[in-house]
Amino acid sequence: MATLESMIVDDKEPEKPIDREKTCPLLLRVFCSNDRHHALMEFVRGSTPTNELQIYTWMDATLKELTSLVKEVNPDARRKGTFFDFAIVYPDVRSPTFRMREIGTTCAGRKSPDDTVTLASKKFTIGDYLDIAICPPRPGGMPPGRGRRPF
Repeated sequence: MATLESMIVDDKEPEKPIDREKTCPLLLRVFCSNDRHHALMEFVRGSTPTNELQIYTWMDATLKELTSLVKEVNPDARRKGTFFDFAIVYPDVRSPTFRMREIGTTCAGRKSPDDTVTLASKKFTIGDYLDIAICPPRPGGMPPGRGRRPF
């Protein structure tokens, strides 16, 4: 007789390691903005926001790894306590618009629960965009928009 534990199926497939020496990287189109995400209206009719950052990376790239790459080219984002709020911008299959899905938050100079989140684990598809709201350190070190919830 099957037990309840044996009947529960883990629908998360373990991520297969990517050999970065043998696998071609993808072009990740990243759009950073201060304190907020870009409005979805900026992603219409083939147009995108003007501040595009292009990163060659792999599907197993973590949010912490992407944070480090953004900090290399954005000196204002290097301050300890700066938050990086990541979202995937993807085309809506039912209409000629885009949708946005938040996938995690990292913090410069601190560990966060989302540091090890990968693009693949959040169902990123090649061709999607990554939008990052960069929020400077706040009094008390709380993440933006999270109230009193501990980080």
